[in-house]
Amino acid sequence: YLVGVGRADCTGPVAQVPLMGYANPEQVGGGLLSRLYSRAFIVADPRDSKRVVFVSADIGMVSQRVRLEVLKQLQSKYGDLYRQDNVVLSGTHTHSGPGGYFQYTLFWITSKGLIRPALSSIVNGIVKSIDIAHENMKKGRLFINRGRVENSQINRSPFSYLKNPLSERSRYSSNTDKEMVVLKMEDEDGHELGLISWFAVHPVSMNNSNHLVNSDNVGYASYLFEQEKNRGMLPGEGSFVAAFASSNLGDVSPNTRGPFCANTGESCDNPQSSCPVGGAAMCMAKGPGKDMFESTRIIGRNIYLKAKELYDKASQEVTGPLSSAHQWVNMSDVSVELNATHTVRTCKPALGHSFAAGTIDGVGAFNFTQGSVEGDPFWDQIRDQLLGEPSNETKACHEPKPILFSTGEMSWPQPWHPDIVDVQIIAIGSLAILAVPGEFTTMSGRRLREAVRREFDSHGAPGMNVVIAGLCNVYTHYITTYEEYQVQRYEAASTIYGPHTLSAYIQLFRGLAKAIALNATQELPRGPEPPLFNVTDLTLLPSLGAESAPANKAFGDVLEEVRQQYQERQVAGVTFVGANPRNSAENATEHNFLTVERYSNISGSWRAVLNDASWDTRFYWSKGSRGQSNVTVEWHIAVGTEPGLYRLRYFGHYKKRVSLFGTVTVPFEGSSSAFQVT
Repeated sequence: YLVGVGRADCTGPVAQVPLMGYANPEQVGGGLLSRLYSRAFIVADPRDSKRVVFVSADIGMVSQRVRLEVLKQLQSKYGDLYRQDNVVLSGTHTHSGPGGYFQYTLFWITSKGLIRPALSSIVNGIVKSIDIAHENMKKGRLFINRGRVENSQINRSPFSYLKNPLSERSRYSSNTDKEMVVLKMEDEDGHELGLISWFAVHPVSMNNSNHLVNSDNVGYASYLFEQEKNRGMLPGEGSFVAAFASSNLGDVSPNTRGPFCANTGESCDNPQSSCPVGGAAMCMAKGPGKDMFESTRIIGRNIYLKAKELYDKASQEVTGPLSSAHQWVNMSDVSVELNATHTVRTCKPALGHSFAAGTIDGVGAFNFTQGSVEGDPFWDQIRDQLLGEPSNETKACHEPKPILFSTGEMSWPQPWHPDIVDVQIIAIGSLAILAVPGEFTTMSGRRLREAVRREFDSHGAPGMNVVIAGLCNVYTHYITTYEEYQVQRYEAASTIYGPHTLSAYIQLFRGLAKAIALNATQELPRGPEPPLFNVTDLTLLPSLGAESAPANKAFGDVLEEVRQQYQERQVAGVTFVGANPRNSAENATEHNFLTVERYSNISGSWRAVLNDASWDTRFYWSKGSRGQSNVTVEWHIAVGTEPGLYRLRYFGHYKKRVSLFGTVTVPFEGSSSAFQVT
């Protein structure tokens, strides 16, 4: 094969933008723990024009808007080389990245609308990562390996899982998929290029009290792997690219100690995830660490260590032709043949009451509980008044789900949920990557993989490695099994196309697999094209006005100085006269907010040893009154840090008034005093 890898920043605005994932409007960005990256991998066949692209981006999920804009840019740059059928865009599902990059109304509610700078950073970052991979194509080889990851996940809806047939459950040793699949890439001389790992776990080690943008546990795994391979480079630099991509993580939590009542400390591992005092709002899962930062590192390191072991031992080479199959499908109206006599349909999208309950990883706002198969007259009444009552047809179709939002019947100011959804498979020799548009639960994923594998087997392509890539192309929430759907916990209430959603996807993906096996992908109907709404920027974010520094101070001046001396495991911190970090995001795609610099006696100069992509640094922004704000830069000094003379620097942009209505953006910087690390 010809192989190319690329990585580009896609962080976007780190302040004031709501973070995407927990749907908690209070959880807005207030700084940066680690940068977000898009990682792209291109595999091409030197003998013909066939190629496939897999992108894993450190974002909550790929939205239809992101996908359509990326494809538009690729078309204008490369013509028909990169298309909807051979480009897979997958989100890692971090819950600590900026939101606001959706065109469907439901997602505007908690993201304060469609936020152009957030959308643009993601789209441009993805395209740039593909550009870099495209420019660095070289002859190479691929190897695949798989193994079990222990102590890194639990099933967060075990009561739903237990509704699956015993005969099916008894074939598996666990209620989560512990298998990690690793694809290793090297050039023809054996130089390492990168890897993709697929493993099912929610990146929610950072909980909904966090305000620092970061890529969570899987992002930390990428960071460790890339730091290891790109020796001597700053984080985010260097040619080796390590993606830790999502899979069927729907009911899988990294918070391995399980759910406890925040007020009493007792377990709330019950079908309603509810506490005796305080109800569901008190029931929260705990990670293995003493706080969310440590839990993120523990889970991330586990995943990294297993990937490293599998990568080092990978010897099974991937060879064979490349192919890709894609269809757009109206998921609100798919007819599914369950057997020779029985046909069922999917439904217009709708969310159930338990959707509002959230999960043990992040509870909802109004004390809804999971597992409600009855509506609540109080909330139903409010819903009917504000949003309109669901039609009888939709109610019946979604049984036994009590509908909270009948999103498929809500179209003001834009439709609330997608109807047109991508189904897609790319095959690299014996590896088939199923690009699924949402979060399949453990058992849903097992059923899908098995059905697709059987389809390949029966059409002359035996022994395929079938992998699910999650959160691809368009976001459609969750996909549970029919049995799990009956108990209506959060994942089931969020299975938006009704009880037969999984059966519909299995039917569709079998069709794609058959087309690939029979080399008949040209004959697949394209399906109805998804809409691109003409909303470009519609947001409730505060506008960026002129800013000012306190009297007798300038931007970048130190307000609280570092101490003169620190040891490892201590935190060096400095507070500056700051400015809104959104100014930087709107000016430059890759803006570094801070550096840790070490003084070299040999050269007599300062050299950056860490930047804001490092997991050892934290950047906090706090808004004051009258256009003033502060920035705090922290360095959590790691064990093994070289002793010496250091300083912390801050780089920002402020808005300066130049006329009655006009402002210009002015760059500035600040530095702490020098301090000793002993």
